[in-house]
Amino acid sequence: MTDDVDMQVSDRLVGRVLDGRYRVDARVAKGGMATVYRALDTRLDRTVALKVMHDGLGDDAQFARRFVAEARAAARLSNPNVVAVFDQGDDDGTLFLAMEYVPGRTLRDVIREQAPLSPARALDLLTPILSALSAAHDAGIVHRDIKPENVLISDKGAVKVADFGLARAVSASGNTATQGLLMGTVSYLAPELVTDGSADARSDVYSAGIVLYEMLTGNKPHSGDTPIQVAYAHVHADVPPPSLEQPSIPPYVDALVQRATARDRDLRPTDARVFSRQVHRVRSALDEGLPDDPELTGDLTVPIHQIRQDSGYDDGYTRGEPETLRHDTIVVPVNQGRPTGAPAKPQPPERRRSRGPLALILILAAAIGIGTAAWYYGIHRYTSTPNLVSMAPAAAAAEAEKAGLRTSLDNQDYSEDVRLGEVMRTDPAAGDRIRKNGDIGLTVSKGPERYRVPQLVGLQLDAAQQALSPIKLVTGQISEVYSETVPQGRVIAISPKFNTVVKPGAAVNFAVSKGKRPIAVPDWTGKSYHDASKALRKLGFTVGRSTQYDEKVAEGNVISQTPNSGTLFAKDKVSLVVSLGPPLVDVPDVKRKSTADAQKLLTDAGFKVTVQKAPFNLGLNIVAAQSPSAGKKAQPGSTVIITVL
Repeated sequence: MTDDVDMQVSDRLVGRVLDGRYRVDARVAKGGMATVYRALDTRLDRTVALKVMHDGLGDDAQFARRFVAEARAAARLSNPNVVAVFDQGDDDGTLFLAMEYVPGRTLRDVIREQAPLSPARALDLLTPILSALSAAHDAGIVHRDIKPENVLISDKGAVKVADFGLARAVSASGNTATQGLLMGTVSYLAPELVTDGSADARSDVYSAGIVLYEMLTGNKPHSGDTPIQVAYAHVHADVPPPSLEQPSIPPYVDALVQRATARDRDLRPTDARVFSRQVHRVRSALDEGLPDDPELTGDLTVPIHQIRQDSGYDDGYTRGEPETLRHDTIVVPVNQGRPTGAPAKPQPPERRRSRGPLALILILAAAIGIGTAAWYYGIHRYTSTPNLVSMAPAAAAAEAEKAGLRTSLDNQDYSEDVRLGEVMRTDPAAGDRIRKNGDIGLTVSKGPERYRVPQLVGLQLDAAQQALSPIKLVTGQISEVYSETVPQGRVIAISPKFNTVVKPGAAVNFAVSKGKRPIAVPDWTGKSYHDASKALRKLGFTVGRSTQYDEKVAEGNVISQTPNSGTLFAKDKVSLVVSLGPPLVDVPDVKRKSTADAQKLLTDAGFKVTVQKAPFNLGLNIVAAQSPSAGKKAQPGSTVIITVL
């Protein structure tokens, strides 16, 4: 417990909030390329699992781009057996995925504690894994890293597969982290991934077959002192039948494992859905308690000569065979006289002799026995699957019951042709052979696949685009427009509009804000304040006004403007300083002076003079009053009125 506490305390991410949203609470597990933490999504108030890529991966631009692309692809997977991907982010170089948190344990824990598992238990655990892979393969996604560590088993028993697409992101990046990935998963790598790095759905089938072998035996099929030795074994040695370690395993289970793990990918099931059907057949045989089913074993057994001739492999099982035997088509049931690689010992020719009636009786008995076995295994136990398509599940169950068959709900899928709630396909398909009392898997229509356009207005463009991925919508045209209210980079409008119902793959067009429109500022220095204020307000600016005296700028004109060039945005302020004209001067005292002297004093002070006679003029030509009065300040050039007696 102390070590665990120390680990949490020393972890630099514990307690940190990534991307302003995810509070890291505790470390859960550490792998070859990432560490998993339990975290709280503070925005939605839910517990999530954060898979944080190791330091250095985020520095590789190619990896970062591929990481985002693969994460988006994985987020589109909708299957109850797939660990849901909610979000991906980059917090200052720290790449992470926000995923569904699955409290419980991994398949590795189950194998470590309980293996070898019974065939029925192993197949029951494999079935949901193949369901997850089927959804991925249908979407064109290859996992590339199927292993027990990536299979989570919740406390309620749900089985979920994690890490879709991450192996591809790492291996394609050229990053040295790829070496760690190889070190951690080499026991499950398909031969083609070792030889040329290529992978398709059959590569996942191979890895799933290795996982099945390990569940059945408790051991991996290939071992070595180094990863290279294990990888070499995948390329040059067949996976042995698990019954070599657990003799109670039926031959058809051996054949299932060896078919899935054939070194030649062309001999494997083409994808997880085909493999799942084979598992379903084998599980039905186990339910019947059959120790052997020669027909099923034969259907699953890989032709040994094909492995050697088509792929160039020679596993040593058929060395020493006569030449004619090597070139004939031979199917060898897996544990009927299992090959050991030892050359066949030549037998001396037997002397012919007549056996007479006894020989005839033996031949007839053998023929009857073979015919009876063929009838039992090939005809008697089988019937044809009825056509249940376009029926409601209850009606389909009733129809199947008439033929002595059962139905189970395998899956739900979208359909443009079959109505919601009706059967859109069956496994086996209509008319295909099925065991009497067998089980028909129903896939029920969810109706046409449609999605509602989410509310994206107001989001940053990259966040809005990410919101489209989980609902299978794509980004359409992006136009940028000025907005006085929406910040730069945020979505102003979308088309189709919010809540519109659209088909998957529909394009959503975005109008994105370029921010406020810049407005050029004209210079009104020296011009009329009245005209300047009117023009600036019309452009959308607010205008500030202050005044001061100026000997050179006429009263009412603009002395200075701030700013007087460049660009501003609407509602920004332009400040104007307006002239009050020249500075004021004191008005001289001219009362009791003669008219001529008063005029001279005022004119010398810069004023104009207007002379008016008092109502009772006495002809004395002496100033009796003046306006403005003496001592007041007035603007030079203004008029002083004197009243004379």
